[in-house]
Amino acid sequence: MSASANREQTAIEVRPYTELDAASTLAIFIAAVSETASADYTAEQTEAWADIDARDLQPWGRAMAARNSFVATIDEEVAGFSDVSATGYVDMMFVAPRFLRRGVARRLLEHGETLARKAGARALTADVSITARPFFERFGFVVTAEQHPVKRGVGLTNFVMKKDCIEPSSRGS
Repeated sequence: MSASANREQTAIEVRPYTELDAASTLAIFIAAVSETASADYTAEQTEAWADIDARDLQPWGRAMAARNSFVATIDEEVAGFSDVSATGYVDMMFVAPRFLRRGVARRLLEHGETLARKAGARALTADVSITARPFFERFGFVVTAEQHPVKRGVGLTNFVMKKDCIEPSSRGS
């Protein structure tokens, strides 16, 4: 089966985050930063960003629940996760490396945009990595600023990106 046919047949479900998702989402975060982002960041930068030694499952789980997080699953396995605030801020969006290029991030973004729109947000905003920037640009986000945050004493580069929430066309028109 071709890669494009495989992508078309992938059933991606999106559901709210539960406390049972803490371990899988933390593992996805660490793998995405350590493996996927390593194409654009140095080993020192990905180690500082992942900050594995400082990650504790209980605080991670509480933070995920507090951020209105949701997960994407394929065959009931968590493949990625994201969140969105009522104001439209996306704090995190990560996909497990083995599920890349299967539509997981697209489904997460669509779901987040729907939630933000329902909450009355006028735009989606996010602090986006070098690695994720092309994805966000494909879906209408524009860079509004370049940032240089410091994690564990190591400088990184990311981008403030924004996408105006366009109201869905009115019913019946």
